[in-house]
Formats: sequence, structure tokens, C-alpha cells
Amino acid sequence: MPKLIEPSEGLHAAWLEARAEWGPGVHEDGFGLLPADDVDSPAGFAAWVERLAGESARCTYRWIVEDDQVLGGIALRHEGHDLAPRAGHIGYGVRPSVRRRGLATWALGRMVWEARSRGTERLLVVCGPGNLASAKTIERQGGVLEDDAGNGAVLRYSIRTGR
Repeated sequence: MPKLIEPSEGLHAAWLEARAEWGPGVHEDGFGLLPADDVDSPAGFAAWVERLAGESARCTYRWIVEDDQVLGGIALRHEGHDLAPRAGHIGYGVRPSVRRRGLATWALGRMVWEARSRGTERLLVVCGPGNLASAKTIERQGGVLEDDAGNGAVLRYSIRTGR
């Protein structure tokens, strides 16, 4: 049974295994990873986890974990976050070997509930126009296509939290 947990230093090896599956240099949505983050060394990984915890007023980060394996990550950018108008309120990613299990849909639903409990009424969630799996995930959680940002580079969905 998967769980959503706060990022943890204790999952360093498991996180590196998940990242290796994505491939070096590939952007892992939902993890808040920046190019300057050193996640390979234990000290760098600990600093990254600490940075994520320090951003809790602006963003809630959760890892999708099952049997001590990191399966993915999801981030809820709170109201007023500078990336929310462009990148959406929620970003997520699931490692390739565990896709098609409904993990992204499940995690997105949990974060919609989290947003509702914080008083957010509407979420913007975006995905690339060719990412059919992500579009279906968003739609399963009530996402309604608003537009394609005018250039077809991104699909913009609105999710009402029920607040």
C-alpha cells in the first residue's frame, strides 16, 4: 500500500535508485529538485531535504513510497507561489517502472484534498499536450481543460477542490 510522506534523509539510496531509473539530467516533476542540488552525497542530499522542509510555507512536498521504495513525488504549490501561474499548483512524477498503477491519480487526489483543507478553492494543473497519461490523471481528479496557453506548449486544467 503506497503512502505519501515528507521527504526523508533516510530514503537517500531509494531516491537515488528512482532517479537512476528516470535517467541522468531528466527533470523529475514533484521533487523540487534544482540544478544546483547535490543529491548524490549524503550531506548534499540532507541539505536538499532540509531545503524542501524549509519551503513548507510556500510548497508541500510529498514522496510516494511503498515498501521503502520511492515511487514518485508530488508538490503542492500554495497560493501566491511564484511558479503556480506558469507551472500550476501541483507537479508530480512517477518512476517509469511503476506507472499505470494509478499512483499519480491517487497522489493527485490526496493533494487536492490537502489544498482544500488549506482553503484553496481552485487549482491550476498543467501538462504537456503530448502527455496523454497525465491529462487523463488530471481529468480523473476533476480537471477541466481551460486552454492550451495560446501556443500549444502546455495544457492548463482547473480543478475545483469542493471548498
